[in-house]
Amino acid sequence: MRTYSLAYLTAGALTPAAMLRLGAELGYAHVGLRLLPNGLGGPFQAWLDDPVQQRETLAAQRDTGVGVFDLEIIRIGEGFDPLAYRPLLEAGAALQAKALLVAGDDTDEARLVDGYARLCELAAPYGLSCDLEFMPWTAVSDARAALRVVQAAGTPRVAGILVDALHVGRSSTTLDDLRALPRELLHYAQICDAPGGPDLTVPQMIHTARCERQLPGEGVIDLAGIFAALPADLPISVEVPHQVRVARLGQTAWARAALEASRSVLNDPCESAP
Repeated sequence: MRTYSLAYLTAGALTPAAMLRLGAELGYAHVGLRLLPNGLGGPFQAWLDDPVQQRETLAAQRDTGVGVFDLEIIRIGEGFDPLAYRPLLEAGAALQAKALLVAGDDTDEARLVDGYARLCELAAPYGLSCDLEFMPWTAVSDARAALRVVQAAGTPRVAGILVDALHVGRSSTTLDDLRALPRELLHYAQICDAPGGPDLTVPQMIHTARCERQLPGEGVIDLAGIFAALPADLPISVEVPHQVRVARLGQTAWARAALEASRSVLNDPCESAP
């Protein structure tokens, strides 16, 4: 039976404690938190320097039994220093998180490989995997590039590759590329859907990714093929941001719809909590 995590982008307006309680209400086993912004001025959950939020989050974990799966986000660019992310690693240990979401932005691949290897070395004692997410607008644009970086880094013990259905659908990644990913590098995958469109620009792709994804089954991404190519027991992060529809339906109804649609597409008979 699959387990599901409520991704940050699906419920990013909530505090970590509120996400955990919502996850428990709806039947998610985990949540994903964004404790660092994805870019200058980007939104995030200001947990690292907030003792009140920290206490409330740990209490919500104890009360609900819902865990934290992944923490966002570490971006490896020019001048990357993994030591700057030690507070995030310490948060991961305190929250008993499983994974760090990593983006590769450095176009100098040798330097990117070195940065990734050093991050993995630093993260290992904290019990966190470093899951490199390929995205078509980054230096790690597809699954082949992600595997090349991980292998060039020596395939560290905590290395991982994160497969996001959106980025599979909008990159050059093929189903054979997914099948070629070693099982030990796959810790979880992200599910969503999206409309088609010829010659999407990078700003259009980024806007969809962050603000306007569709529920699984509503768009044109080959979700059946993607998840058939991945291990059947892989945990699923339900990452379906849609600012307009969340505002209209409310956060609870949207997070419930996202989970139900994900289970339907994956033919998972388990039903969410009422």
